[in-house]
Amino acid sequence: METTNGTLDEALLRLHTAGPEFGGYLSNHGPMAVEAMVRNGQARTVHRWLDTYAQRLEDVPAPRARITDANWQQTLGDPGRATDWTGYFTEQIAEHPWRELLAVWWPRLLPGIAGAATHPVIRVGHAVRSLLTEGEDEARIAELAHALGYWAARHLLPPTTVRPQGGATPAEALAALPRIPERDVTPLDGYAQLPHLSGWLSATESLHLPEDPEAAREGLTALVRAATLNYADHGHGDAILLVHAATAPNAVLRTLPALPRELWTSSFAVAWTAASALTTLYAADTPRPAPSAEGLTPEEVFARAVTHGDAHAIKFADTALDVAATSEDGDTRALSAALNAMALIDKAD
Repeated sequence: METTNGTLDEALLRLHTAGPEFGGYLSNHGPMAVEAMVRNGQARTVHRWLDTYAQRLEDVPAPRARITDANWQQTLGDPGRATDWTGYFTEQIAEHPWRELLAVWWPRLLPGIAGAATHPVIRVGHAVRSLLTEGEDEARIAELAHALGYWAARHLLPPTTVRPQGGATPAEALAALPRIPERDVTPLDGYAQLPHLSGWLSATESLHLPEDPEAAREGLTALVRAATLNYADHGHGDAILLVHAATAPNAVLRTLPALPRELWTSSFAVAWTAASALTTLYAADTPRPAPSAEGLTPEEVFARAVTHGDAHAIKFADTALDVAATSEDGDTRALSAALNAMALIDKAD
């Protein structure tokens, strides 16, 4: 454990010298991918993978002005203030326990889950998991500050409010979602189409949203499973963007143990909104068979994702392993979904 912790911390410190995005708008997946690799027994490959990945990253953007408790609302959702937001959360996390800070800021940031194609909440989920499972230390706490800062800078409110109030399970509601006519759109342009898409709001609101926190956690677990299996059949609609329909709600699920229970139901509702939007935008109309994972262990599937090298393939395989671990019948469909992502996503150089 000490060796893997050291690897994770070294990698995070390396990544904190780079900005949260590169190439204009692409998210820095490094912190998320290396946490998944350490978590799933691939710590020995982290620095070699990072040596290649870091070549595309850019320096931390220059700060503009200090964000404070008095002015933060004016800068929420301003991507040009990412470094200022990281500075703010770095100060806050030095003064408050990280769970206390998360409890305050989670309900403020959660409505903006759609920002940057949900990458910020995914980064927060990986940061929280590392703190819960690997323990607290300077690098991991700093990563949570970076992740929260990125989310605050990319905070994006949805074009319409979804109020789940039906009786459908996550799998049933996901299957009922319509599709936009053309999937070759950015998430931002796609979100704008959703309120005008026939059947989208009714299908999205058909989900059953329990009031009991534990039932909400179970519902969120079912949502992650349904979105992961949906990728096995429909991932060819958009190989990269559809993975977030599973990894974003899984990030929320991973964060629940660190949150007050009274926030669990609203967290499920917002995670569903994000997953349903991404599915509507990027899932293919008709299914195709995924590669078979019969005879493969979860460890072997994840090792293949690391060999593949793409950060999205790695992160999606990480979520698929979570789903496989909760299966009671030896179901390999989640692992097949991970193999499908590797087949559909271009292999990293």
